[in-house]
This record gives sequence, C-alpha cells and structure tokens, in this order.
Amino acid sequence: MILVDWQLLDRIGRGYIRINPFDPNLVQPNSLDIRLGNHFVWYKDGTDIIDPYNQDTVISQVEETHAESFVLRPGQFVLAETLEAIELPDNIVATIEGKSSIARLGIALHQTGGWIDAGFRGTITLEMSNANPRPVKVYAGMPIGQLVFYTTERAERPYNKKGDAKYLDQRQATLSRYHKNKKMPGTRGQ
Repeated sequence: MILVDWQLLDRIGRGYIRINPFDPNLVQPNSLDIRLGNHFVWYKDGTDIIDPYNQDTVISQVEETHAESFVLRPGQFVLAETLEAIELPDNIVATIEGKSSIARLGIALHQTGGWIDAGFRGTITLEMSNANPRPVKVYAGMPIGQLVFYTTERAERPYNKKGDAKYLDQRQATLSRYHKNKKMPGTRGQ
C-alpha cells in the first residue's frame, strides 16, 4: 500500500520514518518531495575502462564539488546527493521518482537505482543525467524528486541489519561500491 499524505505525516511525526531536515510543506498527496544537496561527483571524459570489480578504476578520473548550483551538460552523467537523510523501519520501503517539471527539462534522476530498502539509513545518491541538447542548471535546495513510500510485511533482515549493506549511512554522493561484491562462479574477466 502506498502511504498518502496524512499517513506520511503520522509515520514521520511518530518517528517510524525519519527525515532530516523535514519540511511538512514538501508532503504531497502520495509522496514526499526531496531536495537536491550540494555534493556532485562525475567522471572525467576519457577512454579508460571502469571495471566494477576493481575499486581503483571506479574511483579514478573522478571530479567532485560542493556547490550551490551545478550545470549538467548535454549527455552528462553526475552523481548527486539529496539534502534529506532518511531512515526507514523494517516494514516500509520507498522508491525515488523524478519531478515532472524537472523531467520536462530533460533531467533524469536515476538510471535504475530507484529502490530504497526497508531499514535504509542515509542520504540518497541520485544518478542524474541530461537528455536535453542544452545545458541545464540545478540548484542545491531545490525540490528535485519525490519519494513514494510503501508498507510491506516486516523484513526478516532489513538493510540496516545486513552485514553487506554497502551504502548504509552514506552522507554524500557515493560512487559505486560494487567491488565489495564477490564474483559469482562463471563471471568472466580478471
């Protein structure tokens, strides 16, 4: 079941869902608007291969900035953080969706990482890209997306109880930590 406005206010008011900072004016009928933080990370142009199992290639040739605004060039991919840190209990999950007004400028908020597990705690890393043929400027603090919350059965092992929760308590735009996964039998490569 999707939580509606009064349910969101109730769960937040009672501390079941934690949002910091919380602005009740950002509660929508079926979602909570989230704002863009001020930390941005992106890969420099180049031809060096990024190997998800090799941390050195994941973290090399990266630029980052803390800024009050950021201009996304056409076709650019950038990681950004949400202003809000969230904490979910073991029976509520969330998805992140872009705001229509931002999407109409050509900005996508996430590639595929739009799921937030029960038990997650931290800021959300946005996987932003610009499909517009023109640059688009975004501002720290602007409503950039929305979280939709769903109730579920209680998870036996929520995200904050997993031993391999790679993004628990993240507080800025966070590069991939895929290298912490073990290669599965039959995985090719070095």
